[in-house]
Amino acid sequence: MKAQLGADEGKHKFVLKTPKGTRDFGPKEMAIRERAFKAIISCFKRHGAEVIDTPVFELKETLTGKYGEDSKLIYDLKDQGGELLSLRYDLTVPFARYLAMNKITNIKRYHIAKVYRRDNPAMTRGRYREFYQCDFDIAGQLKIVHEILSDLQLGDFVIKVNDRRILDGMFAVCGVPDSKFRTICSSVDKLDKVPWDEVRSEMVGEKGLSPEAADRIGEYVQLHGGLELIEWLLQDPKLSQNKLAKEGLGDMKLLFEYLTLFGITGKISFDLSLARGLDYYTGVIFEAVLLQQENEHVEEPVSVGSVAGGGRYDGLVGMFDPKGRKVPCVGVSIGIERIFSILEQRLEASGEKLRTTETQVLVATPQKHLLAARLKLISELWDAGIKAEMLYKKDPKLLKQLHYCEDMGIPLAAIVGEQELADGVVKLRDVATREEVDIPREKLVDEIRRRLEP
Repeated sequence: MKAQLGADEGKHKFVLKTPKGTRDFGPKEMAIRERAFKAIISCFKRHGAEVIDTPVFELKETLTGKYGEDSKLIYDLKDQGGELLSLRYDLTVPFARYLAMNKITNIKRYHIAKVYRRDNPAMTRGRYREFYQCDFDIAGQLKIVHEILSDLQLGDFVIKVNDRRILDGMFAVCGVPDSKFRTICSSVDKLDKVPWDEVRSEMVGEKGLSPEAADRIGEYVQLHGGLELIEWLLQDPKLSQNKLAKEGLGDMKLLFEYLTLFGITGKISFDLSLARGLDYYTGVIFEAVLLQQENEHVEEPVSVGSVAGGGRYDGLVGMFDPKGRKVPCVGVSIGIERIFSILEQRLEASGEKLRTTETQVLVATPQKHLLAARLKLISELWDAGIKAEMLYKKDPKLLKQLHYCEDMGIPLAAIVGEQELADGVVKLRDVATREEVDIPREKLVDEIRRRLEP
């Protein structure tokens, strides 16, 4: 085989790299990821969610026609002589398929899994082609987003809210033809990234909207505020005459009353420029945005933009139901990769040493020929549910074992030598203070638990 490989040498240069828009996660990155997932999952569970999982690929027809202009970003799999398949683009459409297939009309679910988009990656901003989404579907979303972003301590944020019915009503009164609603909506969705002038020229130049209609849209989409803005728009001579917009504004007013009860209106902004480009939204839509923050350790401020988004999609499940039955749904997706980007940069800047294992005790021996004693003790600790490890070397030096504890952040070392075996004790060492105490063997587990109590 080596001879064959040698013969081909020089013909093909094989480059070891991850595919474009993907990355590996080493132990340090995984520790950051686990920390973030833990905060997110505990919040989901606090709100009574159940967990589900769905296949990483779906029938192509399941995903077709659900994402508007973003459909071109779906990864289609090569026909293997059977079903036409695509990698999932998000977790919402598979969830809707799952509800319709199982005739479920009431579930509070969360789902954390990878999704795939043939997008232009921006790795530094946490935009990949393969990435995790953390989805939660049912009511109370904005409170959940508020809790998660507060728990993760990512800095100041604002949650923008709008309603598809207000947008559609606004387009109608501004003179946008029905056939152009979705495509103009996609243009408005870009307002958080590009200035109004560019969006306007796309609407008029590329999408054939009249300049007058575009200017009328411009007057509305630059408005943002709270209850006062909702009240003002309800009195707007044009919008108040539109049935859809009036419905949406009425529900938005009710939403703000609920958010007042939750005590989170300070972080919520009713923003008429928020559009969310996906076709399946039918009512309220929202997006959480991290506000630009200066960081004393990093010259460039950490700016990753949107870190969560979602909305109401009452018609999506009906698309899969033979009788077209509608199931009201509201979902939120946490942009976990962008959150990782911030947490990683923060950790690097702070110089904090992050543990990559959860080991609580290292079982160590100070002399040779004590491998059996180490194995017996570690087995007792494992059986008691204590996270323990030892060096897999026959006779490691004690200093090397203690250095390992320090390097890995292991808080305790259980040392068992000839004298300890004879006395029926174990020497328990606090790695940070280097203080050592002899503990009777039968009391060791209780003592370790006591010391590890938070």
